[in-house]
Amino acid sequence: MNGRSTTLHGLVDKWLAPDHAAPARIMRLTRDEAGPHRCVRVEVCRPSRTLSMLFFRHRDGSWQVFPPQRSRPCMNAW
Repeated sequence: MNGRSTTLHGLVDKWLAPDHAAPARIMRLTRDEAGPHRCVRVEVCRPSRTLSMLFFRHRDGSWQVFPPQRSRPCMNAW
């Protein structure tokens, strides 16, 4: 990450550019039962088309447009 906290609001403004005529709506909230990961689908309905994107919450608390990397089993040898 770039050192700044990436908020969901900031990403929605950047990628979907909602306004009063076409507000952003959260259409789906998914929580990962195996960990603290969350996925949100946000939609903006415009006169010409509907825009929809998925945003993913990462372990550091930031939101990104890509899913967090899963922790994988590992084996250590001493």
